[in-house]
Amino acid sequence: MAETGEEEAVSAEASGFSDMSDSEFLDLIDTQESSASFDKPGPSSELPGRNDNPINLPKWKRGLDVSSPMERFHFKYLCVTDLSTQNWCEQQMVYGKELPGFLAPEKAAVLDTGASIHLARELEVHDLVTVPITSKEDAWAVKFLNMLSMIPILQSEGCIREFPVFGEVESVLLVGVIDELHYTAKGELELVELKTRRHPVLPPAAQIKKDCFQGSLYKYIFDAMVQGKVTAASLIHHTKLHPEKPLGPAVLRHAQLGGFSVTSLADLMELVFLSLTQSDLPVIDILKIEYIHQESATVLGSEIVAFEEKELKSKVQHYMAYWLGHREPQGVDVEEAWKCRTCNYADICEWRKGSGVYKSMLEPQAKKGK
Repeated sequence: MAETGEEEAVSAEASGFSDMSDSEFLDLIDTQESSASFDKPGPSSELPGRNDNPINLPKWKRGLDVSSPMERFHFKYLCVTDLSTQNWCEQQMVYGKELPGFLAPEKAAVLDTGASIHLARELEVHDLVTVPITSKEDAWAVKFLNMLSMIPILQSEGCIREFPVFGEVESVLLVGVIDELHYTAKGELELVELKTRRHPVLPPAAQIKKDCFQGSLYKYIFDAMVQGKVTAASLIHHTKLHPEKPLGPAVLRHAQLGGFSVTSLADLMELVFLSLTQSDLPVIDILKIEYIHQESATVLGSEIVAFEEKELKSKVQHYMAYWLGHREPQGVDVEEAWKCRTCNYADICEWRKGSGVYKSMLEPQAKKGK
């Protein structure tokens, strides 16, 4: 397996950091603009942040900006984890995009630990080779070469890890990385989504619901890929890639070592889409979420996901409505205000202040001390 020699910093803004998938943070995003560009910020207001330090929050809401969030953040596509964090709290996800770098150090450390566990698992099935890249076409070429190396393994009923997936959903391109695919003793293709836990306990129901949504979305995209529903034209349209651009020398050497005689991204794309549709790969039969304790690497338990395509599509349509600019972001309901207690953005959250989620609900111990 190859990894790109140029990594991009990805802000991790989800709640329940010890529970979220870390595979997106290993080597998913190439050199595209995955963090917002604020060269020309719009009007802002000062709000108290951590330690009462003021934070400038861009005022893009309420008609002050007519662009959609996709345009505003200069995104060509979204990660599956973007939608899964919306499933937890959409407003929190938005603040994570608007205020990159606001992640608490202790939560960043949790993500680092989780990423290390994912990497250790990946190294169990293949080695990693760093391939220097010089363009976004090179970065996607490395992804395609990884896929071409894994598809034959999956054909022969082997186990693969960190498999890239991508596909257009509700007119937006979604990309992600499946933690693991393997076959059961009955010959069924099983997807395993690994979730690491800081504490040796299973997560609450709300977190499991979020994880199940993420696993279901991976299945939906993977199934579309092997069924020929994902096209090269769609990928090029969204990513603005230049498929005829010559690949860098390091990528070409790596391709030759793998037995592929190619000169451009277009050559690799043709091979990938042919392999996906002509290799008789099955759709995913079983979805499983596996929870592992970070410190001991002990498996805490697993959850089998019931795939409900109609419900999944409904949720995705709702989440995409925000990204396409059809509605403003929403926070949690009052019944789920407990999520705010561990949120980095609770002190500046406009949704919380306007929806009846009072500070007393966030700080029960302080209330008792009065």
